[in-house]
Amino acid sequence: MSAEQKIAVIGAGAWGTALAIQLARNGNKTQLWGRDPNQIEHMASTRRNSRYLPDAPFPEELDVTSDLASIVTQHRDLLLVVPSHTFRSVLGQIRPHLSQESRIIWATKGLEVESGQFLHQVVAEELGEDIPAALVSGPSFATELGKGLPTAMTAASHQSDFLPDVVRYFHGKNLRMYTSEDVVGVELGGAVKNVLAIAAGISDGLGFGANARAALITRGLAELMRLGVALGARQETLMGLSGVGDLVLTCTDDQSRNRRLGLALGQGKTLAVASAEIGQALEGVKTASVIHQVAKEADVEMPISNDVHRILHKGLSPRDAVAELLSRELKNEF
Repeated sequence: MSAEQKIAVIGAGAWGTALAIQLARNGNKTQLWGRDPNQIEHMASTRRNSRYLPDAPFPEELDVTSDLASIVTQHRDLLLVVPSHTFRSVLGQIRPHLSQESRIIWATKGLEVESGQFLHQVVAEELGEDIPAALVSGPSFATELGKGLPTAMTAASHQSDFLPDVVRYFHGKNLRMYTSEDVVGVELGGAVKNVLAIAAGISDGLGFGANARAALITRGLAELMRLGVALGARQETLMGLSGVGDLVLTCTDDQSRNRRLGLALGQGKTLAVASAEIGQALEGVKTASVIHQVAKEADVEMPISNDVHRILHKGLSPRDAVAELLSRELKNEF
């Protein structure tokens, strides 16, 4: 890719930094924005994000800034990598600085807490239906992508003419990109997997072993499929990278913050203590409540996800949740 290709990344956490490194590694002139001027100054001087990705030095094509208005006005293509609960507010902050040529990509996973909306719906409400919009998702940890380890992801958009440009930005020697027009399926897989990763962590924290973990992941996938079909997602999407791929990743590896939260809860720690120890955004905590409400409105049964919501927000003990799940009425698997 020519170095004349330019893209801005809004959000300098671990995932935003890793994606910015990937974009710059591919030869794109990339600028990364973070809200903390002191952190950005340190990143500029050390040429790395010492807090989140200390072992991933910045490529030559990557620059950093804390000036949001400047970065938006200077770039046609913007990649948002911010927590889902700040997604709408960040769109509001960048909206006055957008041009008619602006295009939006996001790598945020989750649904909006207050409304239960998909993020593509939030983009349409805040920026209009006509703005080119796409998301990237799939089984990927920031540390591994930052190091250039092999990864595969999916880019999804309702505007198929935008997808080739998105793929060209990200696709490289270490990252293989696939495309999809099933935005709902890709977004839903990226959201529900965080809730199920907490469940898998709880099971392992209780010492229930590999059998229980495998059963939980499989039945969790069944929940995701039921909800996806009800909301208009394609089944094959949920069996792909952004569905089962991301689910397996986050449920089985301790790089997942949501899995580590579940481990701590299963070991008897409180949500407050566990969250403080992890010290980073935990999308699954808020998403559990959103998925609970969305499933209720869609009349879809999601017992595992529902119990994660009750453990996090209603005081249900992990052991009581397991007892409830095991004592449910017997039925045909399919």
